[in-house]
Amino acid sequence: MSAKPARRGGQPRAAASRHGHPTKHGQEQLQRENDRLRQENEQLRRKVFERDQQIADAEKQIADAEKQIADLERQLALCQRNSTNSSKPPSSDGLAGEQRPRGRKDKSKRKPGGQPGHAGHHRPLAPLDKVSVIEVVLPKQCGHCGRNLPQQPDQVTTQGEPRRHQVTEVPPVKAHITEYQFPNVVCDHCGEATRLPLSEEIAGHFGPQLTALIAYLTVVCRLPRRLVEAMLADVLGIEISLGSTQKAWEEVSQAVAQPVGQLQEQLPNQTRFNVDETGWRTNGDKRWIWVLVASQFAFYIVAAHRYTEVLVSLLGTIFRGILCSDRLPVYLKYHSGKMQLCWAHLKRALRGILDHPQSLEGERFARDALAQYARLFRLWWKFRAGLINRPQLIDRSKRIKSKFRSLAVAYWDRRVCDESHHDELMDAVPLELQIQIRVGETTGAPMLESHDIARLRLEFVADLATPRAIFEGL
Repeated sequence: MSAKPARRGGQPRAAASRHGHPTKHGQEQLQRENDRLRQENEQLRRKVFERDQQIADAEKQIADAEKQIADLERQLALCQRNSTNSSKPPSSDGLAGEQRPRGRKDKSKRKPGGQPGHAGHHRPLAPLDKVSVIEVVLPKQCGHCGRNLPQQPDQVTTQGEPRRHQVTEVPPVKAHITEYQFPNVVCDHCGEATRLPLSEEIAGHFGPQLTALIAYLTVVCRLPRRLVEAMLADVLGIEISLGSTQKAWEEVSQAVAQPVGQLQEQLPNQTRFNVDETGWRTNGDKRWIWVLVASQFAFYIVAAHRYTEVLVSLLGTIFRGILCSDRLPVYLKYHSGKMQLCWAHLKRALRGILDHPQSLEGERFARDALAQYARLFRLWWKFRAGLINRPQLIDRSKRIKSKFRSLAVAYWDRRVCDESHHDELMDAVPLELQIQIRVGETTGAPMLESHDIARLRLEFVADLATPRAIFEGL
């Protein structure tokens, strides 16, 4: 009887240990569960950290790869530049880069040469006062009955005007040598001999005509000294040494020093200049030859660099005229007045953008700008052909000028609004938008100023006769 109450009294104590404080076994089980969860959490954190590190490394690799791709694309674009889509001269279109397109893209079905109905171009006859010899050529027999005809011009009867045909020939060239003799003249009074000293006019071994010819061949024709030496011997029969060729060139240089100095003094007083520069070698050292083309003369000078100091020394600190250039930063930095941009370089820059666009907007801008360029030159050639007068030329050019500026401003606004393209903007836009924005902010859109002057290239090649199509009055 006493065992049952003890069993009933033990049940509440067991329940209290189950529903109250945990037992030692339960505490150990909870500790093990917490440790397991803590380890899993640490492992997950480590995996997340490693995953983030991998993502960061991958993003860095992608950024490096994109930068490398951009550099390679830029290098490829530079290799594909030629004289039609950049400022490179035609002489640089070698085998290394992409060849500039020659001829038409689509072959024409017409035969080469003049087409039916084309007005022929013939060499005009020289006036009779410039003809050296007149020879009358008579037929020996009659073309109708076969009878022999007289062979003396004063014995024949002619009808109408004779057919004239002229053949131009170079006369036999032979060196004209003058020998000056200076005898010793004996005086009848004192018996002493006197000989006249050699005058300065004839002190050299070559006359002024031959000296000028040597300078023309070496400077204007840019022939090497040895080639000039060989030509004089083969064509004129004049034996001359290499040193004498150089000396003749130096004599001409000294002779023109004074007029060159006078022209340099007149440079700041000119109203407009077309300016350009290119690399030059002087005794193997790198130099730069500058040219400033005015309306009546062209001035050349060789300098050690192509900085603004050259322009300051020639034109002064401020040039108040119009300066036409190829947008080299040197000119933009020096000149703050009216500026004309070279249309030839502008066309090449636009063509380069169209060939290798960095964005769809840039490609569209270059295409539309080239269309306006074509309109402008069609208008110019109409003026040159006499189909329109200068007031009409100026009036129609204003619309093209306005269209040029609106194209550039619209493209600039679209590019600036997208800040994600800022780096590309700084890389691509200056080439496209210096045309109107950076220059136009202070001077307005590129002026269309006038003179029909050749493109300023220093290679003495055939394109020297290409006009700039720069108009006056805007």
